[in-house]
Amino acid sequence: MPDTDPRVGHEIDRRLLEVLVCPLTRGPLVYDRVNNELISHQARKAYPVRSGVPIMLVDEARDLGRDE
Repeated sequence: MPDTDPRVGHEIDRRLLEVLVCPLTRGPLVYDRVNNELISHQARKAYPVRSGVPIMLVDEARDLGRDE
């Protein structure tokens, strides 16, 4: 049976990471491989990556905690 977890087995293309920016701040994003998210430190948001596709919607992003 195939794995249905969208976080498993997908990597973000490095070239895509070079052009993506935070939709709120237009600032840089950092890929968090462990949580499979793109982090905007300026906006304090984490955008999910599902099946290798970054979900760059503010409504889908989670707020970063104090220690993140």
